[in-house]
Amino acid sequence: MTTSPTPTAAETPSAPPPQRPTPMASPYEMRSLRTEAERAEAVALVQDRQRWLTLRSLPVSARADIPDLFRNPQAELAGLFEDGLLLACMILQREPNLVWGAGPSLFLGHVHTLPDRSDDTIRLITLWASDFAARLDLPLVRAEALARRPLDVDPIARFLKRLTDMGWDLRSAGTGQTGERAARLELATEHRPGLSALVGCRVVRERRSSADERSIA
Repeated sequence: MTTSPTPTAAETPSAPPPQRPTPMASPYEMRSLRTEAERAEAVALVQDRQRWLTLRSLPVSARADIPDLFRNPQAELAGLFEDGLLLACMILQREPNLVWGAGPSLFLGHVHTLPDRSDDTIRLITLWASDFAARLDLPLVRAEALARRPLDVDPIARFLKRLTDMGWDLRSAGTGQTGERAARLELATEHRPGLSALVGCRVVRERRSSADERSIA
């Protein structure tokens, strides 16, 4: 039987450095839609959503070509993705030209979600928008939802109730950005440091002039 010589300290191999676990990718991602292909995907989602709403006799804008707004290269589009699937798209405005709601805010314009995925998607958008606006030092997020009748009897009444349960404040009803009657909504912003584990954010924080903002309304 043979034996090996005992290695000296200089010859003893050092232990490999501890490996840090690879961070897990967020299951959802909000990112800017900047390419022609991404905009086309958003247009397709908007059209699918509008058909879904029409079949259920829910409000769809009659005064604006909403899909065309998503083709506008000046519009600041954002989309929520899950494993590459576009769940929602919207037009972001940092200096919204609103007839209601004084003061700075982040406006979520023309939010459209994948049919039959609305509730969970809107909840994710709510969490993300509250955190994103807080990081922009904006106190409020604002949005509108088309409404044809008094809000307590409008077909979207149940949807508005779900929004208030998520933290949105239903301010009033009145003329919206497209010149049609809409429910006016506000959400207080809040820093959410742990949100990136759920929703990654790759929205470019670009600022546009007020003239640019008005051009997409």
